[in-house]
Amino acid sequence: MTEAPESAGDSGRGPARRRPGTPCWVSLMVHSMTTAQAFYGELFGWEFRPGPDRLRPYVRAVLAGRDVAGIGRLPPDLPLPVAWTPYLASDDVDLTAETVRRCGGTIGVGPLETGDAGRLAIGSDPSGAVFGLWQAPAHRGTDRGGGPGTPVWHELHTFETANVAKFYATLFDYGTERREPAAEPGSGSGPGSESGSESRSGAGSGSRSRAESRARAESGSGTGASRDDHVTLSLAGRPVAALHGAGAELPRARGSHWLTYFAVADAYASLDRLTALGGRVLAPPRDTGRGRVATVTDPEGARFALLERGC
Repeated sequence: MTEAPESAGDSGRGPARRRPGTPCWVSLMVHSMTTAQAFYGELFGWEFRPGPDRLRPYVRAVLAGRDVAGIGRLPPDLPLPVAWTPYLASDDVDLTAETVRRCGGTIGVGPLETGDAGRLAIGSDPSGAVFGLWQAPAHRGTDRGGGPGTPVWHELHTFETANVAKFYATLFDYGTERREPAAEPGSGSGPGSESGSESRSGAGSGSRSRAESRARAESGSGTGASRDDHVTLSLAGRPVAALHGAGAELPRARGSHWLTYFAVADAYASLDRLTALGGRVLAPPRDTGRGRVATVTDPEGARFALLERGC
């Protein structure tokens, strides 16, 4: 659940240049930026600043004076999904983008300059999951990690992990390790699994079971999902992301996708706030070895997860 160490990241002066392959930024593309800013501002306590100019309309989400994420508007003429996209640090985006192409992925945007924010590209892996690449000279990505309201983990949900693990390991020389499903949040039976889940309300087991069944259907998880196809990606011996093979339980309409986890102080309180703001709960909270996890969407349908650590 931690990123690879940086040369000056622990000095209190902000993060140094990221190790290649480290998740360094996360960005959401939406139809209504007003709606998104109102929702996430209330949910996570974010404030917003405009820019980079090249990406406008685009804003940076700020928490305690530090950048934590970005929100931009989807082009109205392109039928693209509303989704959170993780960016992986690169020392040479052009070279990494070429490697993406050579290894069976695609590059749909860039590489392009974004002024002081650096150079970026957006592409997809061979399974179709979208991710970004970021070469950052000035804007170095997420400044404040680990606390409530910040992205703390990224997990790829795909059909199987063997081929896609080779793809990412070729891009960034990740170490790969197969682990038991419970080793990372959201893995194994998938968000919304019956295993380890619980209900805050006093509803009877029958109604709770029906609610959880609906949640599993919407989130694409269930008892038939692969329980052992889980790979952790690491840099310098420290985990930075995970791959989860869902097999036939992967929703066809959704396809392979990255899921971003945001830290919260209280999962249940955050879910109450989320639903009051127009979000939806796809998978109710469940306790894992890393904390309490719930899978949710914002008002436009972008999926993400909430993680309360230390439960």
